[in-house]
Amino acid sequence: MLNNFRERLKHILQNIGRVFASTGLSANFWTAVGLGFAFASAIVYGIHLQYSFVIGGILLLISGFFDIVDGQVARVTGKTSKKGAFLDSVFDKIAEVAIFLGILIGNYSEGYLVLLAITLSLLVSYTRARAESIGVQLQGIGIGERAERLLVIAIIGMAGFLNYAVMIVIAIAGITLIQRIVATARKIND
Repeated sequence: MLNNFRERLKHILQNIGRVFASTGLSANFWTAVGLGFAFASAIVYGIHLQYSFVIGGILLLISGFFDIVDGQVARVTGKTSKKGAFLDSVFDKIAEVAIFLGILIGNYSEGYLVLLAITLSLLVSYTRARAESIGVQLQGIGIGERAERLLVIAIIGMAGFLNYAVMIVIAIAGITLIQRIVATARKIND
């Protein structure tokens, strides 16, 4: 859903890309920075200190910012690559699993809810990857893509309601999974 707004924000995103590209650091470097902030967020959630849900949420938002930066740096520098896209995608999944693991270890939500949230989140990503492998594009399809799911965790979590955030992720990831299955099935002409 948020991917649909990228075109409207194209100018701002390009400026962000130019600023970070001017450092001379590669898009893959910024991908790794984003993963590092995701790990830091997961650790903070996991240790469950006072205000961990706020600090973890802030670190998660910073991680999401760098998830935007890496792609913009690649576009601005003209150095988009299959390798970079692959690393970005895999690191995104590693980050997402780490975040949910931190939430589980920190005991912010029931284990079965965390398991269901991460399973549905990974299935949303898998359906897109599988659909695109047969030529069906799904970017922007669904109400709960990765960015939306992580924003729910960060923002609702920062308000002190991580358990509810996990439940919302379950709902939007489940709906998105169904939306993507239906969209793919409609576009396949066998």
